[in-house]
Amino acid sequence: MILTPKALILTGFGINCDIETAHAFKIAGADAQRVHINDLINGAKRLSDYHILAFPGGFSFGDDIASGKVLANMIKYNLGEQIKEFIDAGKLIIGICNGFQAMVKMGLLPAFNGDYETQDVTLTFNDSGRFEDRWVHLNANKNSKCVFTKCIENIYLPVRHGEGKFVVKNPQVLARLKKDNHIVFQYTDSDGKNAGYPDNPNGSVDNIAAICDETGRVFGMMPHPEAFQHRTNHPAWTREELPEEGAGVAIFRNAVEYVKENLVM
Repeated sequence: MILTPKALILTGFGINCDIETAHAFKIAGADAQRVHINDLINGAKRLSDYHILAFPGGFSFGDDIASGKVLANMIKYNLGEQIKEFIDAGKLIIGICNGFQAMVKMGLLPAFNGDYETQDVTLTFNDSGRFEDRWVHLNANKNSKCVFTKCIENIYLPVRHGEGKFVVKNPQVLARLKKDNHIVFQYTDSDGKNAGYPDNPNGSVDNIAAICDETGRVFGMMPHPEAFQHRTNHPAWTREELPEEGAGVAIFRNAVEYVKENLVM
């Protein structure tokens, strides 16, 4: 009997995109449960009972110190071993916006050589010096192993962040991200070409909008796929003929299908 894939959607302390993220996973066919981080730390909920872990967007801990930093430390020093076991079991992790910020700051990405603790990249203040709330075009890396972006060539999604600029520790890190296909999405203009502001809304190096680990199962992105679940989410929905289902749902469907094919019997 095939069981329904279970997704844990983290919530608590300023995370505010958990409901939309859970709904996207439900549309995709998962049993999506919103779980407070304290319930994982105190053992009321067990990460091992789930197949997918999602770090949603928001403003965890008010973005004190830096976006995602407090959440990153809270997770790393309370749940680090559980998360490593979760990854070793072949399960999936996605971080969106603030969730992506937390993931890079705890070292979960890019995780060179399977090292899920060392921080080699970060997300910092936008070059524009202000909060950016706009829709962006993304091109997918056709050579990426990312489970979440299977069969996606390009996608149009919203961003809403003040600290979304992707930067690397040194040129060697960037070279390895490229060589080993850790880069999943890059910001482009409407013609699919790399461009500057506002197409790249934050000044990210090499227009990087999303990366994954070497397995393709641990994934982080700044734009919000959970914010495009229905055609009425699209800014031109009254002027263009669009499919009923928003393009962002494909990312969640890919995750659920992967679990069904590889983890659930």
